[in-house]
Amino acid sequence: MTRKRGKITNTFIIRWYIEHMISFFFLHAFLISTPFQYASARDTITMLDNLISDSQGDTLVSSGNKFELGFFTPNGSAAHRRYVGIWYYRSNPQIIVWVANRDSPVLDDSGVLSIAGDGNLKVFDENGRTYWSTNLEGSPSMNRTAKIMDSGNLVISDEDEENHLGRILWQSFGNPTDTFLPGMKMDENIILTSWTSYDDPVPGNFTFQLDQEGDSQFVIWKRSMRYWKSGVSGKFIGSDEMPSALSYLLSNFTSSTQNITVPYLTSALYSDTRMIMSFTGQILYFKWKNEKDWSLIWAEPRDSCSVYNACGNFGICNSNNKVLCKCLPGFDPSLPDNWNNGDFSGGCSRKSKICSKTAESDTFLSLRMMNVGNPDSQFKAKNEMECKLECLNNCQCKAYSYEEAKITQRGVTDGNACWIWSLDLNNLQEEYEGGGSLYVRVAGQDVELMPRTCEICGTNLIPYPLSTGPKCGDAAYFNFHCNISTGQVSFQAPGGTFKVTRINPETQKFVIQTKVGENCEGGNSRAEFLHLDQSSPFHVTGWCNADPLAGTNEVEILWEPSPELTCSSSADCKGWPNSSCNETRDGKKRCLCDRNFQWDSASLSCSKGGDRKHRYGVSRGKSFLSLTIPITFISIIVLVSLASTILYMYVQRRRRNAEGHGNRGDIQRNLALHLCDSERRVKDLIDSGRFQEDNAKGIHVPFFDFESILAATDYFSNTNRLGQGGFGAVYKAKFPGGQEIAVKRLSSCSGQGLEEFKNEVVLIAKLQHRNLVRLLGYCVSGDEKMLLYEYMPNKSLDSFIFGMAIVERRQGNESSGAEHKRKLRCRGCSEVCNCWSVMRTRRSQ
Repeated sequence: MTRKRGKITNTFIIRWYIEHMISFFFLHAFLISTPFQYASARDTITMLDNLISDSQGDTLVSSGNKFELGFFTPNGSAAHRRYVGIWYYRSNPQIIVWVANRDSPVLDDSGVLSIAGDGNLKVFDENGRTYWSTNLEGSPSMNRTAKIMDSGNLVISDEDEENHLGRILWQSFGNPTDTFLPGMKMDENIILTSWTSYDDPVPGNFTFQLDQEGDSQFVIWKRSMRYWKSGVSGKFIGSDEMPSALSYLLSNFTSSTQNITVPYLTSALYSDTRMIMSFTGQILYFKWKNEKDWSLIWAEPRDSCSVYNACGNFGICNSNNKVLCKCLPGFDPSLPDNWNNGDFSGGCSRKSKICSKTAESDTFLSLRMMNVGNPDSQFKAKNEMECKLECLNNCQCKAYSYEEAKITQRGVTDGNACWIWSLDLNNLQEEYEGGGSLYVRVAGQDVELMPRTCEICGTNLIPYPLSTGPKCGDAAYFNFHCNISTGQVSFQAPGGTFKVTRINPETQKFVIQTKVGENCEGGNSRAEFLHLDQSSPFHVTGWCNADPLAGTNEVEILWEPSPELTCSSSADCKGWPNSSCNETRDGKKRCLCDRNFQWDSASLSCSKGGDRKHRYGVSRGKSFLSLTIPITFISIIVLVSLASTILYMYVQRRRRNAEGHGNRGDIQRNLALHLCDSERRVKDLIDSGRFQEDNAKGIHVPFFDFESILAATDYFSNTNRLGQGGFGAVYKAKFPGGQEIAVKRLSSCSGQGLEEFKNEVVLIAKLQHRNLVRLLGYCVSGDEKMLLYEYMPNKSLDSFIFGMAIVERRQGNESSGAEHKRKLRCRGCSEVCNCWSVMRTRRSQ
């Protein structure tokens, strides 16, 4: 009996193998030798005929002309990548809803889709290589078909003798790619996987599926990280739950929709809709409208803060700010380096533990318009105080929220609700429309800093000396306002009121928001923008960091170090150790540091060291007068001495100038007359706009004719070339009378234009000093620009420094003592020629 069974089994296997090989060779010969036979509007292929060939442009079209199946190339991608897919019939551009061989494209047009001998629907090429298969098991049937339906579903089944659709063996609705169509059912086995990019159907980073934790919620995964989850928010605050209409669609119209806010739903309402897991990480729901285009109806995550726990535990997200996340007051980033680099997933940690000694040492942050993850427990409380005490008496309680009873439509009054969070808070979001109040537990020492510090405004810590009212902070910094109902801080300047997005006590800076395009262009200065006065302690440091996505600009402002605390009596200084209330020189009373202490603006305290030095000056009885009288007397003496010195120098200079006139030749006299006044005249000339390259006649500074320079340099002969500078060559010029001058000829290709030429003239004219080479004149002629400097022979500096005594002895025999001193002094513009004479004498000796 066993032998007989084995014989039957072997016979079946041999028969199946022969049928399979015959089918394959038949198909192979059919591909090579004959064109494909197909109907232009068919919707079915069978096992041995009606093949889909890419080279022939074959497709299947559903009976109602809704969907089409065939080979395609993704929009905008390389033409050599060919995929088998389903798209909306005659859509342009193609709206792809399903892809077969998304991992393995055919690289030419030899692709074929057919039912192979083993009964599987396959994609292969002319060489018989398989790119995709349905991987069905079991014996094949000769009546097996693949049919595209009007729903967009590709179905493989075995038809009966009357060609009726039999049992479904495989369907594309059970093996989706990135698109969900009406008629599909989102169960635990269905996963939508995004494309890698717009033009690449390879599986991407994002998947959408039913949450395995239950409660009929849905989740988006970014690889192994939870990226978005429906229903993560508490019902009392906000809701990220899937809309009832979409839940009805995803359940294949089987879920209950008994919601008074949702009208009666039928499957007919979803006939032209689709849901896509986008490669950007969003789940998108579209509906075909007006027979024209697809309209986006719903999307999640709708913004950056809708991403699951975008800022980590105890991190607050605000999609309206350029910097998305910040820590709650009393918390610091858990991973500071990652946080500063824009990775906020690590969240924030408490500065100090709560419930360390007694519950009374803790306090609560009062936050408004908040969205937060689901609470861990709920009970009915008589009032808010009972809810608060319940949290204080439970060391595991991290936060609570209280909501008073509401009257329903049936007239029934619900009890007051108290929600408790025992685990770390996640998915925190501020400025959430429709959000509620949340009270977060923190250690009192982390938020109660020092006297006169303003109360926390929402999620914003207001450090001293910033002031939101007359009873806190410093009056000079009273430019802030706290909106208690929203928890938002605003900065009030003469130029307007601006929202404050963040305050950093460590850097003493805060950031305000303006609208995009406002005050960033058109040449408006910072002072014109805020209209801050010079005495204001606020200064703009960062300007117009635009964020187009949020539609705002951000401006960073620095506040000056804070002065000592203002006071009216010694009682106001009790919270400031080592200080007492005293009047300052500006008439105000402040908590000035005691002797041997000085004010530290960084720590806002009196630190040890120094001798009671204050920026305002102390005013403590007689000590003020004892310091004022000697300081005033000394100041008068210094002023008189300074005035006498200036007058003496002025008289001596005029005397030297008078002695120098008449002792020069023609060239030297002309140079000296103009050099003394060169700085003023050059400035006046530039300011008047007369300093032009093509017009040098009106210039009243030392000017040399171009022809005379050509003659003096032997037409810029190479023998007179002294060297090459950054902007041109320098030549030695010898004028009539033997006068030698260095001529700097600016090159036209040097990059120095008229502006640089002006700057050099003004600069050298200012630097008139006995130890600097002097500017003797200039020349402008067409494109030629030249500067004329005092000529200093090689090694003349060395001899000038070390050989002065020798020069003095030799000159003593040739000139009188007065003339000798005048030549050696070389000071003032009128002494230029005499200095040259001394230098020539030294060289000749």
